[in-house]
Amino acid sequence: MARLFGTDGVRGVAGKELTAELAMQLGQAGARVLAKDTNRKPVVLVGCDTRISGGMLANALMAGITSVGADVIYVGVAPTPAVAYLTRRYRADAGVVISASHNPVEFNGIKFFDAHGFKLPDATEDEIEAIIKNGAGADAAKTGLEVGRIDYRFDAADEYINHSVNSVDVDLTGMRIVADCAEGASFKTSVQALKRLGAEVIAIHDRPDGSNINRDCGSTHLGELCRRVVEEKADIGVAFDGDADRFLAVDEKGLVIDGDQIMAIVGLDMKNRGKLSGDRLVVTVMSNLGLTIMADKNGINLEQTKVGDRYVLERMKETGSNLGGEQSGHIIFLDENTTGDGLLSALHLLDVMKRSGKKLSELADVMEVLPQALVNAKASNDKKHDFMQSEAVSGAIKALEEKYAGEGRVLIRPSGTEPLVRVMIEGRDKSVIDKDASDLAALIEKELG
Repeated sequence: MARLFGTDGVRGVAGKELTAELAMQLGQAGARVLAKDTNRKPVVLVGCDTRISGGMLANALMAGITSVGADVIYVGVAPTPAVAYLTRRYRADAGVVISASHNPVEFNGIKFFDAHGFKLPDATEDEIEAIIKNGAGADAAKTGLEVGRIDYRFDAADEYINHSVNSVDVDLTGMRIVADCAEGASFKTSVQALKRLGAEVIAIHDRPDGSNINRDCGSTHLGELCRRVVEEKADIGVAFDGDADRFLAVDEKGLVIDGDQIMAIVGLDMKNRGKLSGDRLVVTVMSNLGLTIMADKNGINLEQTKVGDRYVLERMKETGSNLGGEQSGHIIFLDENTTGDGLLSALHLLDVMKRSGKKLSELADVMEVLPQALVNAKASNDKKHDFMQSEAVSGAIKALEEKYAGEGRVLIRPSGTEPLVRVMIEGRDKSVIDKDASDLAALIEKELG
């Protein structure tokens, strides 16, 4: 059996790779490992996004948790950052979110948080996985009054809204905002929070039906939001993904503002106000070279990690940093939450806009975005890590690295959550890097597809 846990929990096609049986086993094993040191009946908090398989997997997971004697607080549909916060708020021993984030509806995932709301380290995931592989998950099954209970708390997301609006002291009166909720978990929380702070909100893709999550909308499909911002004469567009741990923006001209630009704007503002811990920003190797130039120019220390918000968070904790994230929009404000938080990220950006009195396009000028080409090559999960074993692929990569040496970058990496190899090339000429990235991706698909 291949390793169950990827970079963001256990992911797969719901009902095929991520089955109800596996969800129950994860519930049993997860409850045993995460609550083993408690001297009381353990409690696990569970939430999910809006995809149709969420109910199936949630009920199977909770059956596993309660079968080994742990209680469950089920909060229903809630953003991933809400589950992380509520796990701490309710003093649960662990939290679990059922979501495949930005992936299509047929996928789903199960991600654990510890009692402090942090994603699990590899060693703890390995411990959970070992119990499942050894078939020992049901060994601790309880009977009678020792079986766990399920407490349904569908109002709990309101407490996350309260936490968010209280974390950022901003009055949004007079701001016109188009909010793309991705037919996902933010369809209530983000819209309600923005309205409570005084904004005029035009919500789109806020009617999830279980089948439409992330479909041509949200932070991975920004075309409609770009058009609507201009049509509505809005100050900003805000876009979330299916579980609302990502956030990207659109300025008043209809241009996309990515995670690197958002961190540049907010990070510089925090530094200037003495609120950026260590004057440090933690990002990944995928961040645009323009962010590095901006940081050097403004006295911000840039720390780089491998791709994945969990690795960003680990470095933040190691270095005492309070701001970090990814170009894709996973941004962590560690003073206020323990994971990427789309709503908090939006509120911090809006706060800079309000205090500065500047349009978003003006604020974005702090960083020059150098051209990047990012192309996904399809490759099966069992082959995606082996691209360098192909002489044709490794030779093509070496040639490109020599071509862009000193004037750009070539970065090839397997996706942690999808059957893809991601090809990124950064350089000065957009047409050239687009062609080189597309050609390399086609070669990888030919060799590994």
